[in-house]
Amino acid sequence: MGNSVCKGKTVFMDTTRIKSLQNSSTGVIKAGEHKIKSHLSTESQGLSCFTQDHSDQRDGRKIVQGFLGQNKVMIFSVTSCQLSAQVKELFRSMDVSYCVLELDQREDRQEIQQALWELTEQRELPSVFVNRQHIGDWEKTSQAHREGRLQALLNMQEVNLSPDLYDYDLLVIGGGSGGLAAAKEAATYGKKVVVLDYVTPTPKGTTWGLGGTCVNVGCIPKKLMHQAAILGQAIRDSQRYGWELQEKVSHNWSNMRQAVQDHIGSLRFGYSKALRDSKVTYVNAYGEFVGPHQIKATNSKGKETFYTAATFIIATGERPRYLGIPGDKEYCITSDDLFSLPQSPSRTLVVGASYVALECAGFLAGLGLDISVMVRSILLRGFDQHMASKIGEHMEQHGVTFIRQFVPTKIERLEEGSPDKLKVTAKSTDGKETFEGEYNTVLLAVGRDACTRTIGLDTVGVKINVKTGKIPVNEEEQTNVPHIYAIGDVLEGKLELTPVAIQAGRLLARRLYAEHSTKCDYTNVPTTVFTPLEYGACGLSEEDSIQKYGEDNIEVYHSNFWPLEWTVPARDNNTCYAKIICHKQDSERVVGFHVLGPNSGEMTQGFAAAMKCGMTKEQLDNTIGIHPVCAEVFTTLSVTKRSGGDIAKGGC
Repeated sequence: MGNSVCKGKTVFMDTTRIKSLQNSSTGVIKAGEHKIKSHLSTESQGLSCFTQDHSDQRDGRKIVQGFLGQNKVMIFSVTSCQLSAQVKELFRSMDVSYCVLELDQREDRQEIQQALWELTEQRELPSVFVNRQHIGDWEKTSQAHREGRLQALLNMQEVNLSPDLYDYDLLVIGGGSGGLAAAKEAATYGKKVVVLDYVTPTPKGTTWGLGGTCVNVGCIPKKLMHQAAILGQAIRDSQRYGWELQEKVSHNWSNMRQAVQDHIGSLRFGYSKALRDSKVTYVNAYGEFVGPHQIKATNSKGKETFYTAATFIIATGERPRYLGIPGDKEYCITSDDLFSLPQSPSRTLVVGASYVALECAGFLAGLGLDISVMVRSILLRGFDQHMASKIGEHMEQHGVTFIRQFVPTKIERLEEGSPDKLKVTAKSTDGKETFEGEYNTVLLAVGRDACTRTIGLDTVGVKINVKTGKIPVNEEEQTNVPHIYAIGDVLEGKLELTPVAIQAGRLLARRLYAEHSTKCDYTNVPTTVFTPLEYGACGLSEEDSIQKYGEDNIEVYHSNFWPLEWTVPARDNNTCYAKIICHKQDSERVVGFHVLGPNSGEMTQGFAAAMKCGMTKEQLDNTIGIHPVCAEVFTTLSVTKRSGGDIAKGGC
């Protein structure tokens, strides 16, 4: 037996284990007094795992995660650093065991420091972790000690450090599209997976089952009701095509609602069956972190159950925001309520200018309802503003009233009924004017908030944006706590789209459990806004293109077009619009694709694939179009926006 000095006291260690430890790593490992022999043994085994696969010897991320996974207190340090010495002395004074990795004695120091930077955005050493939670450097660690936060973390019950003893390999919080995709993918690799999903009822009492926003109160019911509005227009067009209607045609909200809800129910059943077939456990309960590897799940009856897991994925999504004014939660609805309303909303005020606001206003107007939209500033913030203005113009031409530069200040109920009669009071954004109006329904669509503030993230130290609740992650969708990941709408700076969450979830599971390396590509993601005149987009807006490349370095080619199907009913002549934004210095590569017209989503999907391959203007010009379809306009674009030339389209 040999001896070593640790925390100012002499403890005995097996010299063969020390030799094994030194052979497996060029770093110096020091451990605290408590259970020092078994601690070093575990550490030695962990390092051996890293060195068995030679491809991992210089993989800083795996090395860091390995140390964090097996040590309650982990210090990344350098031997000559006085601040590192102070951190070690702090833990010794607290009689706390710790493990130190001295980076100046390792050949892979650069890789480890890069991994630490990606994980913590801290370049300085020491870098201190407790229960896998990043505390920070000496200053932040000492501050946490003074405030009592360090002691609280140290006293937190760490559940089963050995991965073999957790209840599950993976626990997913959130049963939306992204969470389900990740869970099912992980299960295909033989992992034991559980999904926790619970929908907090809206102020109106609306709730739903498995599937998340997209299936229940988002993409699916929205597109179906958009289709209902399109069919109404088709009925009107049909008379010019020779169809004779023998009786007056009207729309029945209740029948549409029931049909839509029946379809949603069938999708939910399919999701439940898919989880069972994949052997994924589904728990209808609200998940909240109570420890680094432990979740408290509370069901609708208040019963609490606790689960442990080695790895977690946060996929809780977002919920609609309220205004915080008198009467908003009492009398207003959101998109969470709209699609299951038992009766027609009748005369409706939509508050907001988001894509949700304009989509809902569009299909409600298409169903023949009296619709107004109250807008504080611009339409479709974050989208191409030229396209947004065209959408607004088209909606106004088709009967939607826009109340611009006003915000509601109070909602009152004048009469209770089905629907109610409501009074809306609003003020202009400059504070000089007051507006009052009566409506049957007020639909709020003023933005959405990430569902992250009440799931115990502060307990385990996951950082969020204090203002938005969004979670910053690295390119691996990993939070600042190494074993906790996040995907979907809760991510900071990422697109809030269902297919993005699905792709990110699947790829994350493959990286975690199948040794894949492919990461989610968040660039050139296509999307469609299902307003009456559908808007498809991929890549940069005109504003962002100018900001990124400079106005002189881009060329915008554009044209109006008139779908052949609309010519016989003689409507919306030259209302549809197409444009591409090209980077002149890169062989006129297409960096932005935008189209307004019928079936824009179908068009955009194909062009998005071409943009992934680096599509250029010349390649579009050399492509023979299909005639007569809307998409062929992109093969004949010749007028640049800067030229001011005529872009109206005639016949064939």
